[in-house]
Amino acid sequence: MPRSSRSTSAKGGQVTLAMVAARAGVSPQTVSNAINSPAMLRPETLERVSRVIEEMGYRPSRAAQTLRTRSSRLIGYGVQPGPASSPVLDRFLHALSQAADEAGYRILLFAAPPGLPSLDGYEELLDQHEVDGFVLSGTEHGDPRQAWLAKRDVPFVGFGRMWSGRQIGDWVDVDGASGTDAAVEHLVSLGHRRIAFLGWERGSSAAGDDRAEGWLRAMRRHGLPTRGRRAQSVNEIDAARTAVRPLLDGGATAVIAASDMLALGCYQTLRERGAAPGRDVAVVGFDDSPTAGLLFPALTSVAQPLEEVGRECVRLLLARIGTPDAAPERLLLEPSLVVRDSAQAVGGGADGGRSTGAGPVNGGSAEGSSAGSGGAGSSAPSDSASGSGSASSGSASGSVPGSSSANNNSPAHGSSASSSSAGSGTAGSGSAQNSAPGSNSAVGDAPRGSASAESALAE
Repeated sequence: MPRSSRSTSAKGGQVTLAMVAARAGVSPQTVSNAINSPAMLRPETLERVSRVIEEMGYRPSRAAQTLRTRSSRLIGYGVQPGPASSPVLDRFLHALSQAADEAGYRILLFAAPPGLPSLDGYEELLDQHEVDGFVLSGTEHGDPRQAWLAKRDVPFVGFGRMWSGRQIGDWVDVDGASGTDAAVEHLVSLGHRRIAFLGWERGSSAAGDDRAEGWLRAMRRHGLPTRGRRAQSVNEIDAARTAVRPLLDGGATAVIAASDMLALGCYQTLRERGAAPGRDVAVVGFDDSPTAGLLFPALTSVAQPLEEVGRECVRLLLARIGTPDAAPERLLLEPSLVVRDSAQAVGGGADGGRSTGAGPVNGGSAEGSSAGSGGAGSSAPSDSASGSGSASSGSASGSVPGSSSANNNSPAHGSSASSSSAGSGTAGSGSAQNSAPGSNSAVGDAPRGSASAESALAE
């Protein structure tokens, strides 16, 4: 331990390692061993040195520890630009920061370019030895980051699974397909049969495609027609208002939206027509944003377990840092359906209103199961070529599911951050203030470039 390590005493002076050694009557190396290798000391010596360290308020230099161990206790996280903060993404980053803090780590935020995932920023941080590993979000088809980091033996965990190619590394994801499947089940139980889906443009978001697949497989399982029941939009209120009109014109009695933002556009179109959400047409959103419970009527929405995602990401990453050669661990977490007034029985009956509990979605644990065939065998026409199946996904460990959940991972961004030499900030456990849209399972899975819509919802 270098003698230059210092901390501030209660009296305002600088406490050095040499001062601690002199007070304890030992060598500076013994003090260093007490801090870094306590097993090397006799119990009575360790107790005496530890008592003096506590009395003097000595704290070892983080920089000196980094030089010795090559460990920075920092976890890198790329933040994509966004015009406003997203409460959904903020929740994920707050959970991630809090879990890291409890483990003695900090989240180091760095700027990631907009658009599809890239390697920008990752190589620079590694060259400067500033991070011990990375949390990846916004995972998408053709994402280059996992293979690049694995080739260099850099620990990482994905918030969002790999959507194509060979599965690499650890990840945590939310089963978006299970969430929309549960929404269909709930609406069917209320007597709805003409259930439409308002999603993002096909192929623009792996998470969005996954949510559409959950709706499709549940509809087929019940033998319900899907042709003409699906519309697509960018994640903006005005675009959603336009996109939902053909669904309403076609007689839909319920609309499941891929996000709360799209659901809000549906609300506006219904009101323009003199209809009431819930009473005349049931509406279900996704993400259970804070606004969902404030709307009138309150919006039924699929909630993602973002706090659990944050904790699991940190757990898996630290396990990978500690045991680099361990088998990959992959978790698929279940969302829950939060039922409110916007999902009522056909004709506006009381069955679906004003219950505000979170009901678990269909599905138990699954290890790498994909939604395939095995549904109700309906021959109803469909507007999608994707296969159908009734297999419901739950949490999955150590396996790679074929059916996608939401890649919502585009975590968020922001949290109080201090600047670093790499143009990045160290986030504590405060809530994030900058959000980056992405297509990940749990958070803000809107297609890229649609963060403005989420901010509008927050307002």
